[in-house]
Amino acid sequence: MTILNNNVLNHTDFDVRDTPTSQFIEEMRRRYPVDSEIDRMLVHKLERRSAPPYSRISLDDFVGCFEQLLRDKVDGPYQISNARWLSGGASKMQLGVDLLWDNPEHGRVTDRLVVRMDPAESLNATSRRQEADVLKAVRGVLPVPRVFWLDDEARWFPEPALIYEFVPGVTKPPATDTGAVSGLGTAFGPSLRDSLGSQFVAHLAALHTLDVSGLDLGSFDKPTPGTTDAAEWKLNQYRRVWEEDRGEDYPLLEVAANWLERNLPTVDHVGLVHGDFRSGNFLFDNETGEITTWLDWEYCHLGDRHRDLAWATDATFGHVDARTGEYLVCGLFPEREFLNRYEEASGLAVDPRRLVYYKISNTYQLIIATLATAYRITHLGKTHQDAMLAWVRGMVPVLSHQLAALLKEVL
Repeated sequence: MTILNNNVLNHTDFDVRDTPTSQFIEEMRRRYPVDSEIDRMLVHKLERRSAPPYSRISLDDFVGCFEQLLRDKVDGPYQISNARWLSGGASKMQLGVDLLWDNPEHGRVTDRLVVRMDPAESLNATSRRQEADVLKAVRGVLPVPRVFWLDDEARWFPEPALIYEFVPGVTKPPATDTGAVSGLGTAFGPSLRDSLGSQFVAHLAALHTLDVSGLDLGSFDKPTPGTTDAAEWKLNQYRRVWEEDRGEDYPLLEVAANWLERNLPTVDHVGLVHGDFRSGNFLFDNETGEITTWLDWEYCHLGDRHRDLAWATDATFGHVDARTGEYLVCGLFPEREFLNRYEEASGLAVDPRRLVYYKISNTYQLIIATLATAYRITHLGKTHQDAMLAWVRGMVPVLSHQLAALLKEVL
């Protein structure tokens, strides 16, 4: 049962979350301190929750917003063409566009761009500023799109937006009939597994061993090595999201949160964590098997590498090899092989206890996103992806079974 000061939140009055008061918002901040930029995003989410629901923006209006930005940002003539909606992702709106302009680095060229914008309220209350910062920081270390412009304060667009380079590639072999939702159970087949698997491990190792001390990551708070900051901030973030978004009680999540709080691990090596490192979030050339880019950095933070390792090994993202019967991490290799290859590539040890902790933590996070946030924003009509988010709620029983099984191993 959750009861806050002076009936700020009665645990049975779930509708109060539709129009949260300033007292409710401050109580959430007090109870669940998080990374300062994430705190800004969560406050922004609740302060705007009582605003009108999502209103569809036309393609022409979207292009018009982009033209307003270009008028302020670009010297010289330019021409926009081939504007089109891009699919993919459960949380952001994406526009593809070609821009003929005088690129300061390359002269008169046509650049293919992606405009990535939040809906009225997203499945993930994340920061376009952090996403832009990390893409700039890791460019040259991992294949990522180049950032062109950031509209963090929604000056030109209806909501915060990020404009970056369009990179060609596919998320799964065109001929596959598995993994209908990108990244969920994708079967790459034997011919691609070796090439993609080697790059998958190499890229993750490069990310985790990158020296963050010299990077421009001013929008990120840095946990102190040897403390539980990294785990505690993320636990607080999702406990807070659960209290802000949920429409029901769910005792399993209380059991999980209590265990996670009692068993917070310390972090030995603070590095960049992608937060959603899996199949479906990299593009590759189907002919060469080369990974062309890594996408969806919105969960990125400074923290413990085991969160990425546990996320990649989640059963939601892989599948069982029909030939051997082994479970393949992200459709690429058995878990033990993945972890061994990671240790060899990174020089960083994999701690089995921390791996289990983050498997529980990640499953807890996934249930909150699908059971609480997806419900709340579809209920309020805040997103363009209402049909998809209603569908993902069907994952809750599977994820709950997974969380219960993981907890039985440690309780």
